[in-house]
Amino acid sequence: MTSPQAASAADAANAADATLRALAKPTADATIAHHSKSFSLAAKILPPACRDDAAVVYSYCRRVDDAVDEVAAEAALPAIARLRQELATLYQAAAEPAATPIADPVLARFAAICESRRIPRHYPAELIAGMEMDAVGARYERLEDLLRYAYRVAGVVGLMMCHVMSLRGERALVHAAHLGIAMQLTNICRDVAEDWRRGRLYLPAELLARHGAKDLAAQARDGRAIPASAVPALAAATRELLALADRYYASAERGLLALPWRSAFGVRAARRIYAAIGGRIAAAGHDPLAPRAVVPRWRKLLLVGVAACGALAEAPRRAARLLPGRRIPPLAIPATTLEFADVDRL
Repeated sequence: MTSPQAASAADAANAADATLRALAKPTADATIAHHSKSFSLAAKILPPACRDDAAVVYSYCRRVDDAVDEVAAEAALPAIARLRQELATLYQAAAEPAATPIADPVLARFAAICESRRIPRHYPAELIAGMEMDAVGARYERLEDLLRYAYRVAGVVGLMMCHVMSLRGERALVHAAHLGIAMQLTNICRDVAEDWRRGRLYLPAELLARHGAKDLAAQARDGRAIPASAVPALAAATRELLALADRYYASAERGLLALPWRSAFGVRAARRIYAAIGGRIAAAGHDPLAPRAVVPRWRKLLLVGVAACGALAEAPRRAARLLPGRRIPPLAIPATTLEFADVDRL
């Protein structure tokens, strides 16, 4: 039987959590709405509590990204050092909130989510390591180098979301990492020209060399315009990476049955909308100099409808798993930390 003191402490903790949620929500919602129309639309499908926590996780990830991308080059590495110190403080606060108060409501809420949903510190630490790759101007010689970067800056985001949503069976963690990787590959293919202007080239050198272009990364860092002679190779490499992204998207689709149905619906919508960006790039001939690929809102809404049809089509399989005698894993927060070496290559 619960003592009156324990019940009172639990009530106080619940009230504090509700207050923190209310304080963090406006900023987190505004962040996801401003920076990602696609994720914002898909997030509306999630259950309310899950939606709010997902917005906070997204806001933290955006904070890390902006801390490096929105500063001068010479300030990027000091920003990485500050992010690592901040992360240490957040996990200390997660364990001892009273001893380590955090003034920023979104950061405080992120720390609370990391504690309650048992998000491994490895994931946000890898996110920061991915941004450090940008800060030091990492070169991407091999496809494996690019996949490591994609795991760090996007795969771990999918893995953190698994802790927010819970899963039936931890094999689905691989599929979640695959979705993040697919989305990042799509981003890279969409932003070739924009990244070039910032002195970055993510398309792997081995892939570009196969299509007849060498030393393009050096030209991007030197601030030169994309040479006309390199456009066919950039287009061919983009086409190959989008084909690879499609394989990762297909793997992600196979993992959706492990999520609660409404969460699966939201993730399926995000997956459909993001994959459609690749279709727009293909329609422009994979030309890096074409206008930035954008999926119009009417098409996003149509893709949400397609995702709804997918959710309905999946319903018999979900129901069959609940029949007497069927043994399925319980819905639970993952206990496994999925590292890059554990992610299947496709």
